[in-house]
Amino acid sequence: MLKPLGDRVVIETIEEEEKTASGLVLTSSAKEKPQIGKVIAVAEDKEEISVNTGDKVLFEKYAGSEVEHDGKNYLILHAKDIMAIIE
Repeated sequence: MLKPLGDRVVIETIEEEEKTASGLVLTSSAKEKPQIGKVIAVAEDKEEISVNTGDKVLFEKYAGSEVEHDGKNYLILHAKDIMAIIE
Protein backbone atom coordinates (compact mmCIF):
# COMPACT_ATOMS: atom_id res chain seq x y z
CA MET A 1 0.00 0.00 0.00
CA LEU A 2 1.07 3.58 -0.56
CA LYS A 3 2.16 5.47 2.57
CA PRO A 4 2.03 9.25 2.06
CA LEU A 5 4.65 11.54 3.61
CA GLY A 6 4.50 15.07 5.02
CA ASP A 7 1.05 16.62 4.66
CA ARG A 8 -0.07 14.36 1.82
CA VAL A 9 -3.14 12.16 1.42
CA VAL A 10 -3.81 9.23 -0.95
CA ILE A 11 -7.21 9.46 -2.67
CA GLU A 12 -9.08 6.92 -4.78
CA THR A 13 -11.13 9.02 -7.18
CA ILE A 14 -14.83 8.32 -7.57
CA GLU A 15 -16.05 8.48 -11.15
CA GLU A 16 -19.60 9.75 -11.28
CA GLU A 17 -21.80 9.28 -14.31
CA GLU A 18 -22.40 12.63 -15.96
CA LYS A 19 -25.46 13.48 -18.00
CA THR A 20 -26.35 16.48 -20.08
CA ALA A 21 -29.50 18.50 -19.40
CA SER A 22 -31.26 16.46 -22.10
CA GLY A 23 -30.28 13.15 -20.44
CA LEU A 24 -27.37 12.06 -22.67
CA VAL A 25 -24.62 10.20 -20.81
CA LEU A 26 -21.19 11.72 -21.48
CA THR A 27 -18.30 9.48 -22.54
CA SER A 28 -15.16 9.43 -20.41
CA SER A 29 -13.31 11.66 -22.89
CA ALA A 30 -16.02 14.36 -22.59
CA LYS A 31 -16.13 14.32 -18.78
CA GLU A 32 -14.32 16.75 -16.55
CA LYS A 33 -11.61 15.52 -14.20
CA PRO A 34 -13.21 14.02 -11.04
CA GLN A 35 -13.12 16.09 -7.86
CA ILE A 36 -14.60 13.58 -5.43
CA GLY A 37 -12.72 10.71 -3.87
CA LYS A 38 -12.30 8.39 -0.91
CA VAL A 39 -9.31 8.85 1.42
CA ILE A 40 -7.23 5.67 1.29
CA ALA A 41 -4.23 6.73 3.40
CA VAL A 42 -3.16 9.75 5.46
CA ALA A 43 0.41 10.77 6.33
CA GLU A 44 1.55 10.17 9.89
CA ASP A 45 1.98 13.93 10.44
CA LYS A 46 -1.71 14.36 11.22
CA GLU A 47 -1.36 17.75 12.95
CA GLU A 48 -2.02 19.55 9.65
CA ILE A 49 -4.46 16.98 8.26
CA SER A 50 -8.15 17.11 9.18
CA VAL A 51 -9.37 14.07 7.21
CA ASN A 52 -9.31 10.39 8.10
CA THR A 53 -9.06 7.16 6.13
CA GLY A 54 -12.45 6.33 4.62
CA ASP A 55 -13.68 9.93 4.37
CA LYS A 56 -15.38 10.97 1.12
CA VAL A 57 -13.87 14.32 0.12
CA LEU A 58 -14.11 17.12 -2.43
CA PHE A 59 -10.72 18.33 -3.69
CA GLU A 60 -9.31 20.99 -6.03
CA LYS A 61 -9.85 20.15 -9.70
CA TYR A 62 -6.22 19.97 -10.86
CA ALA A 63 -4.52 19.10 -7.57
CA GLY A 64 -2.13 16.26 -6.88
CA SER A 65 -0.26 13.65 -8.85
CA GLU A 66 -1.83 10.59 -10.43
CA VAL A 67 -0.08 7.30 -9.67
CA GLU A 68 -0.76 3.63 -10.39
CA HIS A 69 -0.13 1.04 -7.68
CA ASP A 70 -1.08 -2.64 -7.78
CA GLY A 71 -3.22 -2.06 -10.88
CA LYS A 72 -5.29 0.76 -9.36
CA ASN A 73 -5.09 4.50 -10.02
CA TYR A 74 -4.71 6.88 -7.10
CA LEU A 75 -4.20 10.58 -6.56
CA ILE A 76 -1.63 11.85 -4.05
CA LEU A 77 -2.29 15.42 -2.98
CA HIS A 78 -1.51 17.90 -0.22
CA ALA A 79 -4.10 18.10 2.56
CA LYS A 80 -4.55 21.82 1.79
CA ASP A 81 -6.04 20.83 -1.61
CA ILE A 82 -8.97 19.11 0.08
CA MET A 83 -11.87 21.57 0.22
CA ALA A 84 -14.52 19.62 2.15
CA ILE A 85 -15.58 16.31 3.66
CA ILE A 86 -18.81 14.98 2.12
CA GLU A 87 -21.18 13.53 4.71
